[in-house]
Amino acid sequence: MDGFESNEGVILIAATNRPDVLDPALLRPGRFDRQVVVPRPDVKGREMILKVHAKKVPLSEGVNLETIARGTPGFSGADLANVVNEAALLAARQDKTAVEPIDFDNAKDKVLMGVERRSMVISDVEKKSTAYHEAGHTLVAKMIPGTDPVHKVSIIPRGRALGVTMQLPIEDKHSYSRESLLARIAVLMGGRAAEDIIFNTFTTGAGNDIEQATEMARKMVCEWGMSDLMGPLSFGKKDESIFLGREMATHKNYSEQTAERIDDEIKRIVDESYQRARTILNENLQKLHNLSECLIEKENLTGAEVDVIIESDTPLCGAGSRQTAEVAVSPVQHTDIQA
Repeated sequence: MDGFESNEGVILIAATNRPDVLDPALLRPGRFDRQVVVPRPDVKGREMILKVHAKKVPLSEGVNLETIARGTPGFSGADLANVVNEAALLAARQDKTAVEPIDFDNAKDKVLMGVERRSMVISDVEKKSTAYHEAGHTLVAKMIPGTDPVHKVSIIPRGRALGVTMQLPIEDKHSYSRESLLARIAVLMGGRAAEDIIFNTFTTGAGNDIEQATEMARKMVCEWGMSDLMGPLSFGKKDESIFLGREMATHKNYSEQTAERIDDEIKRIVDESYQRARTILNENLQKLHNLSECLIEKENLTGAEVDVIIESDTPLCGAGSRQTAEVAVSPVQHTDIQA
């Protein structure tokens, strides 16, 4: 754009979600020199957005939009509109006259985790492997203090994933401590650690977990200065003169020796988190078996159900639960044998 005419009373407004690729000439004084940042809504904003979209939807007396807003951190306005629409569709398919809380819960799960693919045929071996993988995530998340609460665990395929462990924060978070990031990496490593402990092998199911853990560790070392070895320094300079047709690039502004130290530190963080997850699972092996058995039997577990299973000293699902029931009736002595 060559410039603007000096017409009084005319305000030109433009919107973009990629301000980093704009031509600097557009941002000079007298042009688009005012910027209004529109972040994702907070809990109060989400509640108001839900009220707007739910205005024409008949809601049952048990629906609390404030509760739904607290359970949807990070959702945009479009996501919230999608939740309301999906909840209305789910209620209509069951011939309900009003949308109930369970419809909103199912709609939220669909938006967060994707559409269930119940038609997908999965062998018993893959189902058991997936159950232990998700149980590993869940148990590590429950055993490390300060992690986000487990919202739901599922071994029903959704999207491209065979299983999902969903954690939701209690409140909106805008910054994260070093301890919380290390705990998050340990939770990500919990699935692979469970596979190693139970089956003494690995599957491709941990691929995305490893990618996220490595990227998080790299940012801890290179961007957030959370490494004792590397100190409070930033490594790698991003290209700030991005324009149309150019990709974002990170320039290497450190030596080869420093690069080796960065790689070693990233590996150390991930390895220590993996060993932390293994230790937790080995110390709570029976709870891991109980969780996986209930996942195989029920396929879906809520956070409340996970708490009950972990706090129970006896199996609640599978052959172990039936055997326990028989022992309770018969006075014959029984000895538990763990794998």
